[in-house]
Amino acid sequence: MQLAAIIVSLVLIVVGVALFGRALLQLFNFMRLGQPVPAGTRTDNPYQRAVTVVREFLGHTRMNRWGIVGVAHWFVAVGFFTLLLTIVNAIGQLFKADWILPVIGEWAPYNIYVEFIGTMTVLGILVLIAIRQLSHPRTPGRKSRFAGSNFGQAYFVEAVILIVGVCIFMLHALEGAQHHVDGYEASFFISYPVVSWLKGMDVSTLQNLTYFFAGLKIATSFIWMIVVALKTDMGVAWHRFLAFPNIYFKRNATGETSLGALLPMTSGGKPIDFTDPGEDDVFGVSQVEQFSWKGLLDFSTCTECGRCQSQCPAWNTGKPLSPKLLIMSLRDHAHAKAPYLLAGGGKTVEGEEKASEEQLASVPAAALAEAERPLIGTAEENGVIDPDVLWSCTTCGACVEQCPVDIEHVDHIVDMRRYQVMIESAFPSEAGTMLKNLEKKGNPWGLAKKQRLEWTKEVDFEVPVVGKDIEDLTEVEYLYWVGCAGALEDRAKKTTKAFAELLHIAGVKFAIMGGDEKCTGDSARRLGNEPLFQELGMENVAALNMAFGEDDEDESTKKPKSAKKIVATCPHCLNTIGNEYPQLGGDYEVIHHTQLLQHLVDEGKLVPVTPVEGIITYHDPCYLGRHNKIYTPPREIIGKVPGLRNEEMHRHKERGFCCGAGGARMWMEERIGKRINNERVDEALSLNPDIVSTACPFCLVMLTDSVNGKKNEGKAKESIQVVDVAQLLLDSVKTPVDPAGEAETENEPEPAPVK
Repeated sequence: MQLAAIIVSLVLIVVGVALFGRALLQLFNFMRLGQPVPAGTRTDNPYQRAVTVVREFLGHTRMNRWGIVGVAHWFVAVGFFTLLLTIVNAIGQLFKADWILPVIGEWAPYNIYVEFIGTMTVLGILVLIAIRQLSHPRTPGRKSRFAGSNFGQAYFVEAVILIVGVCIFMLHALEGAQHHVDGYEASFFISYPVVSWLKGMDVSTLQNLTYFFAGLKIATSFIWMIVVALKTDMGVAWHRFLAFPNIYFKRNATGETSLGALLPMTSGGKPIDFTDPGEDDVFGVSQVEQFSWKGLLDFSTCTECGRCQSQCPAWNTGKPLSPKLLIMSLRDHAHAKAPYLLAGGGKTVEGEEKASEEQLASVPAAALAEAERPLIGTAEENGVIDPDVLWSCTTCGACVEQCPVDIEHVDHIVDMRRYQVMIESAFPSEAGTMLKNLEKKGNPWGLAKKQRLEWTKEVDFEVPVVGKDIEDLTEVEYLYWVGCAGALEDRAKKTTKAFAELLHIAGVKFAIMGGDEKCTGDSARRLGNEPLFQELGMENVAALNMAFGEDDEDESTKKPKSAKKIVATCPHCLNTIGNEYPQLGGDYEVIHHTQLLQHLVDEGKLVPVTPVEGIITYHDPCYLGRHNKIYTPPREIIGKVPGLRNEEMHRHKERGFCCGAGGARMWMEERIGKRINNERVDEALSLNPDIVSTACPFCLVMLTDSVNGKKNEGKAKESIQVVDVAQLLLDSVKTPVDPAGEAETENEPEPAPVK
């Protein structure tokens, strides 16, 4: 047995190491097929990036959100990397059964660690196996996050971890039996019962058991290495190596999720100048090799865990998009096409083949066939990604928020949309109307710009307008960016008027733009029309800089006299102006209206006194919550309104469920599956609330439409309201009126001076 174990183990070690080294080189060459990224965007602040990797790995910051799954995975992951010396120990035990590592082999802390982590690795993988089995989609439907994953590969990896873990435990116990451990001690505090049982066996049996478990451990480990080396697209195995560089090269060095701003459109690693684009510039992504090298790294790192899929509003409402399956499809296509690309294959800008027929002669037929597949195309066209998959995305960011290895799904989806919109003009027809309205009228509804100020006539106080009532914003504390919806959509205008009235009550000096401002371009950019976004954005930046009196400097500080403070009621405007306009030269301090209102309530400038009775549930807007991490202010305001009892929906905060309007879906019909807003309202109605509240005009429209539909069907009580947080606060701040019609003034707060 000893001889057989030695021969088999040594052969597997040599073959495994050689193949694994070759696989690493293949993966490196594969990543190089991707496009470069703008200089410094993925390699800045190396120290902070290293800290982020260590923090995310040791803290399992994403995984631990999933409770026991995170804890179990932590022990499995830590065991894999920190118990590597047990392989060396096993090799020595093949030649001498009672061999132990020099220096540390008898060191109690090392043995305690091996025993504890080895045992917890076994328990951890058993927990993960059980969870996978319980989540297995044996019944029709999409409830399992593992639906669509490669179960055979997962079973193989799980079996390997379990076998290796058992071998580590048994070899440690055999070591104790052969070294005459006579009682419980620190180094054998878990395994001593097994040690005691083994001590009853003769020396020859103990030696043969040692050879068996040492050989099994080595064989299992290196068979695994050979298998994954031969299958470089096996994400469920390779993620344990690729996750580290993928996290290191993530967009934000400090570790924030890759949400908020979209990345500028680049070609060859340089931002595209749409005023004078280069002849060789590539717009968007139409071939897998047009993704950046970070994109190819993303695809290869996917571990198929399905956390993104379980949170995706499109997948949960019967649509074809699963972020996991999208990434898996891109990965499989990229790896299958790689031999063709590595041989020099691919098309030039003019559409000609780069490589000669002689160069491509050695390329496998399967790779040549894969190269002919369109990246975006229907099943009949043999496309890799179906157009319905691409257009189902709401860019809500749930996938990016939950991914434990920091894959940037939204960026890749938008890159593919950009090509479809800008080159193919292939997108849902309804969105075309929105784009035309943006081009001609500067707003998605196509209304005249003079209507942007109509709401100011419906309030009984003066609303200063920049350039009309005041010269510039040096005279006020805030610019209130009303936005298209807030100025033009009837339901959103209620929020606008309520917020303006609250500012007036609190004595906050503010002003609005004069109606010449345009849509921020959020929907155009997320649809994929980058030039239109930049055109709208640059016009707005110029208007904002003029309004802020950028050139009007204070003599003593040499800085602009007005702080560039903007408050917005629309999270999409907040996100675009605050996070994306810096790409266009506009740098502003932008806050959400709930943040300012919370501040005013805390300072006593707004005092909620009138009870608003009932049960309320708050819906987190995706672009306020996940994209900008603003969860507390709206809830703080609700908590200050007397009479309200807040009930959280099952999916809230980081796991909040989209209303269905993001990613330009506001302007597209939902023809597949259940409407996303109906799914969200059904969840809200399960709490039997009197009020559904939110803090976004898009969400307000989507939720109101669904609630009204439910009322018409008799599925919701007539008294239920959908309102913005600002409307709730105004109802409570306003002094109640007595039956005689005279206002009670005892609770009315005096406006406090603005600091």
